[in-house]
Amino acid sequence: MIKYSFNLIGVSPILHFFNHQQQGLVQPQHQGIEYLGTRICTLDAFLATVEPVPVKWGWNLDQVVDTVIEFWMNNAESVDYWKSRLKDAGNDSLLVARVADINSLSGEFESLLGKNL
Repeated sequence: MIKYSFNLIGVSPILHFFNHQQQGLVQPQHQGIEYLGTRICTLDAFLATVEPVPVKWGWNLDQVVDTVIEFWMNNAESVDYWKSRLKDAGNDSLLVARVADINSLSGEFESLLGKNL
């Protein structure tokens, strides 16, 4: 069974996020890792952005949704922090999150650290 990870990772201007996503289409990132952006910091907004991802990677939608909900319920301080940062950044920004299968995320971290296996 695949395990999944969901994290809020930052606030980005919409144009920068769009450019990052477009570069990912030209030069694919690690498979099994997706970056999601939303203009509002709510659980419903992130659930809506995560819905198409499992189809792309062959993931279990229910497990991915459960992972997002679990993060939201167990990390209220982080959610509040990023909600404030998003508000401070203004209307032309998105809150960015990462959803990944644990094995792909581990592989990305290892490659960043130069430990390609």
